Amino acid sequence: MTAARSTGRLRIGLMLRHLGQHGGGVRVYTENLLREVLALETPHRFILLYADPRMLGRYAGPAVEEIVVRAPHALLWDQLAARRAARRADLDVLFNPKYSIPLRTRCPTVFVCHGLDWYVMPWASKPLDRISHRHLMPRYARRAAAVVAVSETTRRQVVEYLGVAPSRVHTVHHGVDERFRAPVPEEHLRAVRARRGLPERFFLYCGQIYPPKNFGRLLQAYARVGPELGVSLVVAGEHRWLSEDELALVQRLRLEPWILWAGWIEHEELPAVYALADALCLPSLYESFGLPLIEAMAAGCPVVTANRYGTRELADRAGILVDPESVESIARGLRRVATDAALRGTLRDLGRERARSFSWTRCARETLDVIEAAGRSPPPAGSLRPRTAAGAAS
Repeated sequence: MTAARSTGRLRIGLMLRHLGQHGGGVRVYTENLLREVLALETPHRFILLYADPRMLGRYAGPAVEEIVVRAPHALLWDQLAARRAARRADLDVLFNPKYSIPLRTRCPTVFVCHGLDWYVMPWASKPLDRISHRHLMPRYARRAAAVVAVSETTRRQVVEYLGVAPSRVHTVHHGVDERFRAPVPEEHLRAVRARRGLPERFFLYCGQIYPPKNFGRLLQAYARVGPELGVSLVVAGEHRWLSEDELALVQRLRLEPWILWAGWIEHEELPAVYALADALCLPSLYESFGLPLIEAMAAGCPVVTANRYGTRELADRAGILVDPESVESIARGLRRVATDAALRGTLRDLGRERARSFSWTRCARETLDVIEAAGRSPPPAGSLRPRTAAGAAS
């Protein structure tokens, strides 16, 4: 046990290879979690391991050390470079807010599982990813001292699919940025509408586009409702993979005049976009959590979402739940929210109430509790043997 561990002060490493990469829920999660963890009053030292040198200085502070870790490939970064950096930094525990961990470390490890759609619907992943998920994820899960699951849905699936003992899997929900709870001034709403070219009435889709998001059925359902009612569809996000046929529906259904491709919308503008929308529409086949749902509800935007997995867990009784495999069910949900102003008002109130349960400060505190418990546990079985007096592995 290091002197730090014996006094309660831990040297906590954070694997941040994915910072600076594409946008999306995991990046939003990491940035908010990291900000709040570093803001907590703790005796610990935080060692941030970056792949991108442009991140240096972003989280500077008296309790922070920053290290750039270089490797030619993500797998080598995770398994070799991060492991060496952890050894050199004499870490007590290593935490990854994404999926992977080094399989051989002297210190305990913790990672966050953001969902297991690859097991629930493996056909929706790229072939190379399927191999990685099938062979590496179970090893990460067995190796980790603890797994943080972003929802109860995810916790149950980690136990079921990865065979992890329930005592090692901890549910910690995402938070929601406080800016989404604040009323948006009318002048800012007008400015965002003008700057983004937002139509008078619109449904909002917010997120990446890949098979679990069910974008094709959303388009088919929207085609039955939106143009008839004069309600456009604003798409905030980007295409990731395997959804070319779904995107082709835009032209086949002659929806081009009705769809605005907004791209990624930064958080400075997103509360206003939620506030202007008739509803957020997220009828995913699979979501472990669905961060846009909580953001939308906090901002007073009604939600239409799927009646299964994480979206049901989050939005039950605070949103319109639809069968994501039924175009007709999705269309009915869209029509209800578009034609019933009283329903939209009720959903706004219910959503705001539901969103009060979610806080990034709470997420950070509960996540750090898991990390601290792991950092004070014995080294993992099968870890590298202790260093010799010369400091090398014996």
